[in-house]
Amino acid sequence: MFNNIKEVQKFIKEKNIAFVDFKMIDLKGRWKHLSIPASRLTESTLTEGIGFDGSNYGYADVKNSDMVFVPDIKSAVIDPFIEEKTLTMLGDVYVIREKDNIPFGHYPRNVAKAALNYMKETGIGDQMIIGPEYEFHVFDTASYKVSPDEISSRLTSSESYWSSNDELSDGFHNRYNGGYHCDMPNDLTYNLRNEICRNLELFGVNVKYHHHEVGGSGQLEIEVELDDMLKLADDTLAAKYVIRNTAVINGFTATLMPKPIYGEAGNGMHIHMLIKKDGNNIFYGNKYAGLSQDALYFIGGLLKHVRALCAFTNPSTNSYKRLLPGFEAPVTVGYAMANRSSVIRIPSYAKNKDKKRFELRSPDATCNPYFACSAILMAGIDGIVNRIDPADYNWGPFDFNLYELTPEEKAKLDHLPTSLPEAIEELKKDHDFLTVNNVFPEELIDAWIRMLEKDAGYINNIPHPAEFELYYDL
Repeated sequence: MFNNIKEVQKFIKEKNIAFVDFKMIDLKGRWKHLSIPASRLTESTLTEGIGFDGSNYGYADVKNSDMVFVPDIKSAVIDPFIEEKTLTMLGDVYVIREKDNIPFGHYPRNVAKAALNYMKETGIGDQMIIGPEYEFHVFDTASYKVSPDEISSRLTSSESYWSSNDELSDGFHNRYNGGYHCDMPNDLTYNLRNEICRNLELFGVNVKYHHHEVGGSGQLEIEVELDDMLKLADDTLAAKYVIRNTAVINGFTATLMPKPIYGEAGNGMHIHMLIKKDGNNIFYGNKYAGLSQDALYFIGGLLKHVRALCAFTNPSTNSYKRLLPGFEAPVTVGYAMANRSSVIRIPSYAKNKDKKRFELRSPDATCNPYFACSAILMAGIDGIVNRIDPADYNWGPFDFNLYELTPEEKAKLDHLPTSLPEAIEELKKDHDFLTVNNVFPEELIDAWIRMLEKDAGYINNIPHPAEFELYYDL
């Protein structure tokens, strides 16, 4: 970790660094990048920044789109995927003004910082600690096409049950949804996961463990250690980058899509969370499952706003193909201990007062992690500030399998949205908790909604292959 430009320049010289690469974040949460020769990195780069057109990132109107990217040298790492030795780093975006440039309020890292600052101002806590779980699929090949004459996708996976009759099959295949913790030779990606984890460590991502997930067709999981919210949001984009690039250089392809395979388990990005104040975990207490009253209020805020939150935590049309009963994905608004069918689960194994926490099980990796985690934090703060106790609502605790309820019993409970348009409508109705202290500027929410509506409209207008099966002969 560097403290000043002289340390960076010394490192560049000692390690023969050829280029410096800057990672920037677009509205959806994708990394973009630009590079400069390492010799061009000077003090002015860190003070004046590098200009770029923000309109191509989905943020600003074209008539007012000039912005500057200011690198954060503390985030610098050597990128293992680039042939010429390259130092890569994140940074923040500022809007150009005649005198002093100001932080761009729509930029994801700036939104996360604003949410954390608001938490500190309320006196609720000093640190938001999170821990995402990265679920993803690795395939041998993936192809897709959308054109007037063909709408198709094709995936191949040597370890899948549907490949068991291939001519080159070795006879070892996972059963339908039978991949959980499978061992070699059924687990064909063990060595790949090891390499992914080694590369994650190079990016400063602290891996807790990795394993094969339930989906028998190359579904995997990597869980990371709990850490500061901003760091883990940075780490999430690094994890996507590492997973995809490590897969490609090994002859595979990887996706974090929520539901790439019909009828099999989907990929979530469960987010564990707790808040610390003066070094102490404020979620530890003597209430239900060892939680504090503030933790229950935080849960209350999440559950009150969870339908609107889905527009940030599950912002793709594909997200709602995962949120179905029967695949360990939550559909019911509620909480419980060790219950994977409720949207909030309190791990029974997390008994230590420093680790007492709960997880929100609805998010997936199509989210922009900065926006998603910031929205989660703002909803929880709203719960604490307004003392929203889940006990005052029909939100649990649900210490039973919610999938086994009768239709009449299910009708009495609240449920997550079943489509992206439904989530968008919820966000339109319920977003005042996000705009407090201008953490989420109203213009940002409007831009986000427009982007989601464009995606939803695009997908809705494309004929689906299954529609031919249903209606071709009518």
